[in-house]
Amino acid sequence: MSTVCRLWGENPEKIALLTDSCADLRPEYRDGKPIFMVPLKILCRDGEYADGVDISAADIYARLEAGELPKTSLPDGGSVEAVLDAIAAAGYEKVIALHLSGGLSGTCNLVRVVAQGREDLEVAVFDSISGSLGIGMMLLQIWEDIRGGMGFRELCERRVPHLIAHTHPFFSVDTLEYLQKGGRIGKITALAGTMLNIKPLVGFAPDGQLASVAKVRGRKAVQGKLVELLERYASRPGRYNLAVANGGAPEEMETLAGTVRERFPAYEHFWTGEIDATLSVYIGSGVLGAAIQFLD
Repeated sequence: MSTVCRLWGENPEKIALLTDSCADLRPEYRDGKPIFMVPLKILCRDGEYADGVDISAADIYARLEAGELPKTSLPDGGSVEAVLDAIAAAGYEKVIALHLSGGLSGTCNLVRVVAQGREDLEVAVFDSISGSLGIGMMLLQIWEDIRGGMGFRELCERRVPHLIAHTHPFFSVDTLEYLQKGGRIGKITALAGTMLNIKPLVGFAPDGQLASVAKVRGRKAVQGKLVELLERYASRPGRYNLAVANGGAPEEMETLAGTVRERFPAYEHFWTGEIDATLSVYIGSGVLGAAIQFLD
């Protein structure tokens, strides 16, 4: 059976999923699934790059260490249009688009504007109010729901809003330098945090902005605090998925993954990811993340 025939068997309404490069989905997670990606732009000293296409997080880390501070930018409307063209050409008729938090980027609004002009596709656009593995695990669960027989209307009216409201990602920030340089926090705050070896942990506020949820002193305390944050949510009943991610700290992520699996063994799915180049501009390397997503 061809891939297309298999997909139509699992996906009779011909639903495609659209996101941006901040979803941080590993290639093997996207393989064989109708997940399409629009890359954000990163402006560097030597030109403009497309996140995840011709620049990676590792490239960003090297530039930051060399003293360069790249800037990020929205995709252009033509790039969004081109991806929607590709979705239509592949035979899809409906699209669920889930994008980086509107509190951090205008990508979601851009896609919504472009999608309104399409007569060949029915497009439902959602602000994830999240980023990185938060978006990625929402998309992977939506695909599981499609495979399980959930239709476009139920997905748009009930399921996607539920996943947005009940997916909780948390990230450590190893250095405050780049958040300060990028204008996300004040210089005094950054200086004080550095001097005291403070490692903040952040999540997403209801308005989609990054919000501090905890602070620890020293890197060794980060993993324990991430697990503690998950525990605050895991006490509620119901089925759940888990995910962990890293930015330049793969070995630490594997250690964290083992701890999380052991502490919360009743998960339905467990996914891992790597922080994208766009978010790395502001948070640098040495990042760890963990998320829990409730299905009921």
